[in-house]
Amino acid sequence: MSEHTMATGPLQGLRVLDISTMLAGPYGATLLGDLGADVIRVESHYGDESRHLGPERGTERGPYLSLNRNKRDIVIDLQQEDSREVFARLVATADVLITNIREPALSKLGLSYAQVATLKADIVWIGVTAFGPDGPYAGRPGIDFLAQGYAGVLALNGDPDGEPVRTGFPAVDVITSLLVANAAQAALRVRDRTGAGQRVEVSLLDSLMHAQASSIGTYLATGEAPVRTGNRSLYFAPSGVYPTRDGGHVVITTPGEKFFVKLCRALETDWDTDARFHDIAARLANQDELDRVVAQRTSAYTREELIPKLVAADVLTAPINQVEDVVHDPQILHNNMIVATEHPVLGEVRVTGVPIRFYATPGSVRLHPPLLGEHTRALLGELGYSAEEAAAMIRDGLVADNPEILARRKRK
Repeated sequence: MSEHTMATGPLQGLRVLDISTMLAGPYGATLLGDLGADVIRVESHYGDESRHLGPERGTERGPYLSLNRNKRDIVIDLQQEDSREVFARLVATADVLITNIREPALSKLGLSYAQVATLKADIVWIGVTAFGPDGPYAGRPGIDFLAQGYAGVLALNGDPDGEPVRTGFPAVDVITSLLVANAAQAALRVRDRTGAGQRVEVSLLDSLMHAQASSIGTYLATGEAPVRTGNRSLYFAPSGVYPTRDGGHVVITTPGEKFFVKLCRALETDWDTDARFHDIAARLANQDELDRVVAQRTSAYTREELIPKLVAADVLTAPINQVEDVVHDPQILHNNMIVATEHPVLGEVRVTGVPIRFYATPGSVRLHPPLLGEHTRALLGELGYSAEEAAAMIRDGLVADNPEILARRKRK
């Protein structure tokens, strides 16, 4: 029994073709794979750009390893007409196709919705763009950083008196990946009812607008524009990052009177009876002084002393963890959000886990991030090609397996 047939999860039995690059599209396909779908990564001989960026581990790169678990990989040179038959056979077996290739390259490679639908009429085709498939920005290149600029996130992130700052992780790409996975499942639900596939479009810009309902939506409703607050809240205080005696920091936030009272009791103060701080309006008006006295009090403790004390008092608090702390956090480990998978070249590789917990049909990380072309021969066999035909296609450069990819790199 091959690895992919051992899939469990609510999407077991579905096949997804991932013909996208970098993050938003591939990570959406990854989530579908986490939930049991058989995800086939279709790459060129060069491979996804993320295979060439970031820190290295052996022959592989961190960004690709981190984003592409639960996939098999086939290399097809879609620029060659003779390779289109392989692609046509593969599409005929698929339920969903995800791509973020822009026009005119999309159509030149035979990947537009109209072209793919001639090969599989009920395909769910998902296109990921930066700004949308049409309109004044259509066709422009774009990434997470640009979307944050257009959608106003850069204007809201950072210290009030500082420069705009992008989010420290690719938030827009990750949000978009979730919408890609959600869109695929919704379109498949329609297909279950009607038998019809369809074209679906998801953009980074629209995803970020969706994520900003609380800020842009409030402006639309009230006319009051949000402002940059750093770690503070627009609506209550105290809320921020406070120092500890050992040079650490903790988050403390108090969205409501009861939490402020709990903070006062935990820190053994009577700030809640002080006229300057006795209600939310007063605390906001005297926020600089409030932050000063809170910081003075938290500085009396080490981080490891303070966090348990605040948690025991039901205060809303958290440590400011570094990455090396995060990967050892007991709750994250308990939630199986760091899992190990065996890589054929690198040995054990740890990746992030499945973020949705199904109790009856659980998903899992069952496949390592694939080598470029690792499953080409196996997939060609599944599509009905003989071993001799596969070897001939590899020799002619129509497709490639991983040994051929490595041989090409040595010849360069």
